[in-house]
Amino acid sequence: MKSILILLAAIGAQACQPKDLRDISLRRHKREFKREFEREEKAPFPPDWDEAEQILLNSFDNTTIDQWAYYYTHGAHLAGTNKTMAQWTADRWAEFGWTSRLDEYYIYLNYPVSHSMQLSYSNGSTFTPSLEEAVLIEDETSSYPNRIPTFNGYSASGNASAEYVYIGRGQQVDFNRLKTLGIETEGKIGIAKYGGPFRGLKVKNAQEHGMIGVVIFSDPSDDGNVTEAKGVATYPNGPARNPTSVQRGSVQFLSIYPGDPTTPGYASKVDSPRSDKSENVPKIPSIPISWLDAQPILQSLNGHGPAGKEVNRTGWVGAIPGVTYNTGPVPGATLSMSNIMEDKYNWIWNTIGIINGTNNDEVVIVGNHRDAWIVGGAADPNSGSAVMVEMAKAFGKLLETGWKPTRTIILCSWDAEEYGTVGSTEWVEEYVPWLAGAAVSYLNVDVAVSGPIPDMSASPELHSIGTSIMKKIIYPYRGSTNQTMYDIWSTEGSGEIGVLGSGSDYTAFIHRGIGSLDIGAGGGKEDPVYHYHSNYDSYHWMTKFGDPGFVTHKSIGQYLTLLTYHLANDASLPLEPANFATEMKAYLEELEDTISTANATLNLGDLTEAIDAFEKYSSQFNSLREEALSTNDADLLKVVNHKARDFQRGFTSQGGLPGREFYRHIVFAPGLDTGYAPVTFPGVTEAVMEGNLTLAQEWLGKTAKGISVAANILKT
Repeated sequence: MKSILILLAAIGAQACQPKDLRDISLRRHKREFKREFEREEKAPFPPDWDEAEQILLNSFDNTTIDQWAYYYTHGAHLAGTNKTMAQWTADRWAEFGWTSRLDEYYIYLNYPVSHSMQLSYSNGSTFTPSLEEAVLIEDETSSYPNRIPTFNGYSASGNASAEYVYIGRGQQVDFNRLKTLGIETEGKIGIAKYGGPFRGLKVKNAQEHGMIGVVIFSDPSDDGNVTEAKGVATYPNGPARNPTSVQRGSVQFLSIYPGDPTTPGYASKVDSPRSDKSENVPKIPSIPISWLDAQPILQSLNGHGPAGKEVNRTGWVGAIPGVTYNTGPVPGATLSMSNIMEDKYNWIWNTIGIINGTNNDEVVIVGNHRDAWIVGGAADPNSGSAVMVEMAKAFGKLLETGWKPTRTIILCSWDAEEYGTVGSTEWVEEYVPWLAGAAVSYLNVDVAVSGPIPDMSASPELHSIGTSIMKKIIYPYRGSTNQTMYDIWSTEGSGEIGVLGSGSDYTAFIHRGIGSLDIGAGGGKEDPVYHYHSNYDSYHWMTKFGDPGFVTHKSIGQYLTLLTYHLANDASLPLEPANFATEMKAYLEELEDTISTANATLNLGDLTEAIDAFEKYSSQFNSLREEALSTNDADLLKVVNHKARDFQRGFTSQGGLPGREFYRHIVFAPGLDTGYAPVTFPGVTEAVMEGNLTLAQEWLGKTAKGISVAANILKT
């Protein structure tokens, strides 16, 4: 079925995701950019840089990036637990000329106390999973006494003992298939495979289908050819996944509301009123495990219930040796699990750095989160953290020349992103009146590097500048140093710009009408497996397998720095609102296909007219900008820049999307049953897919009105 609702096919993860999980975009982007690349001459090499660009680029040094990375990856920094690291970040930025501070919030968190699991077979024998990752002599932080246990943030405390059922990737469609096959889920424990929806939605779906606990495992099928079964040595001896690795993460219901679940819509302070969190976090316990621990549990299901091939669901069958991925249950076999958590309110600390511009009503914001589920976090998030410190240093060098940006630049090191983009959401909720009047763009770098291939997702007005800056970055790749980042992205990477759904700190900005871009680099099918949210996302893994020499770190940092520089310094904001018209026309075609597939009939006239009006007025905007530049009219240019800054505010619905008022963007949003992957024209599309055509027609009208508001901001 061709649908705008694009589902993730790799490891389902929490708020920050590895490269192959970054927001999925429509396939047509790949075709368009491939064609563009083929008909263009390659960008000049070496690129042409002006004096300021040379200062910024030459300020990057692999050695100091290595130093920053080492610091961040050798101390536990679970959300709300390491104020010293937040202050260290502020101190480094201040040394480079930034005005720095800590912004504090008082939020609901929970932390692991104990957990256990046992499988009791019908013959009376038992199997007890270790629920731990192996200590590796080669990887020093894997043995730290304060290493963090395997657990799910925001999981419920509780004990459960029952028969168990394999539920595939835990999507609603997986549960629908189980129901069709006659498999009972009420009162059972669910065994779910990572992939598809965000892990919290697996637990939500299981809870809504009467299950009393969930176990989530990683599967080597996500690793392509880089597996032990295919003869590849496992970490630390080789690039394949260590079989004991466990993916931790949050199980908040991310597609409903990110941020502190007790303060929806307002910032969390000590005296903030607290709301009931039960609608946004699970009521049943969940535990993540390795594929090695999952193997005996799944093998016992062999021959019981329909086999994986009969179930015939996308992503159902994995690659664990000796497992047929039957549904179960197994008569007489019982799985017992205990998960005890400590609920508490804790301080978190966002580090904020500022360089004031000459225009105090235009602000460019750049962010990366700092907290990690483990002591390391070499890729997630601290490849981005190291890049941000080096970026602060680069701008410090430019400040020494007497330069001052046209627009204010704000650096943000967010806390508690991993629990559900909490730090950034609370900050946006506190400052939203100011941000609505000043923010130009938000640039996000989360997993800056987990492999060598660049990847980008962005709102449409940033597509042009996003790809143009790629052509200015020399990008070492597999020993070659005569290519640009654009060359590698276009040929070795996807060559496509992703649509933003959710999964990192851009989320709160997008849904307040602030255009955003997310950048990073990840691995290809034959690259070393990235141990996402595992103890093995470590400094040792990064220096041996992820990015030896920190060469990709350097290039990603240079890219982010030049992009920030041009957004903050160009006289005319390098944003292209007209590209929204191009994208929305493609989204409309996809919506038409979705409606046709559903055998539905809807009146799309208002939506079509609104998109046409947006196209007309964005063309007028382009003409006005050309006039301002050709006449050197400063007042007119200010008007134009403010239109470019503000138009996307029109896309945000004040009442939010149906059933989830936090998510306001009427052009794209995370899917209700994906959590990460985007849905375009979400109010309409999801209503169609749920069969609610009355709601779909209502949202066609609301969507058209939002587009008209945005168009009228651009109108001249």
